[in-house]
Amino acid sequence: MVNHSSPAGFLLLGFSEHPELERILFVVVFASYLLTLAGNTLIILLSALDPRLHSPMYFFLSNLSFLDLCFTTSCVPQMLVHLWGPHKTISFLGCAVQLFIFLLLGTTECVLLTVMAFDRYVAVCQPLHYATIMHPRLCRQLAAVAWVMGLVQSIVQTPPTLRLPFCPHRQIDDFVCQVPSLIRLSCGDTTFNGIQLAVSSVVFLVVPLALILISYGAIARAVLRISSARKALGTCSSHLAVVTLFYSSGIAVYLQPKSPYAQRRGKFFGLFYAVGTPSLNPLIYTLRNKEVKRALGRLLGQDRDARES
Repeated sequence: MVNHSSPAGFLLLGFSEHPELERILFVVVFASYLLTLAGNTLIILLSALDPRLHSPMYFFLSNLSFLDLCFTTSCVPQMLVHLWGPHKTISFLGCAVQLFIFLLLGTTECVLLTVMAFDRYVAVCQPLHYATIMHPRLCRQLAAVAWVMGLVQSIVQTPPTLRLPFCPHRQIDDFVCQVPSLIRLSCGDTTFNGIQLAVSSVVFLVVPLALILISYGAIARAVLRISSARKALGTCSSHLAVVTLFYSSGIAVYLQPKSPYAQRRGKFFGLFYAVGTPSLNPLIYTLRNKEVKRALGRLLGQDRDARES
């Protein structure tokens, strides 16, 4: 199932040890990719075209949707090729680009989800000052900080990972070029890379998740105290669902213990991290958000909601 004719590049083994699953996974990944393209593009269009969605929440949601589009497009087309046939090679340059993009977008999403939690905290806990605090300039600055932090993290971690002395077989037991997989491929000392991965995982996974949980702790207290704050609970639950999906899969990939079982499990979590969460995010926000559904109705020329309001 694996082509061994590319000494200059890498072999992405993916799920080649289970060839009976590859065609099934091809259909699942392809359908998820189409859903990701359609759902996230729709959210970006609605947020841009509907004046009622010109708010901080939907500005950040548009950034998240654009990020998810880039994230899946950086790996899914190549993944589909590998799942369909025996050709599973990737050039060194292709692997380097994929690694850089994965680190950039993954880190940016961690920070962006934290920013979105802060936005929901201000909306629920400081509703009278929301417009003053979350003004457009601050929103643009927070989004820029998320993207810059992702770029810095990628610039810092990509070169040391690619300079590792890789084993001659150059077989990556994964479906994409990720830091943990490339570290496992090395036949040299990976102490520095392991420490760097652990530190970056704590800084960009554990710390943001802790900040999000603190924000939602404050939101929960506000909801219990103020009955009017419960109206904002719907948007909070959508964001919390996205956070749960993203961080659970991300932590399973980047903070997994060193064992064969954890490595196999991490591969499936990695697939969900790269393909599943970007396709589920727009579903969560559209199915659980009345404003988005009303905006979709207005975009399609259905003004029933406008008359009812």
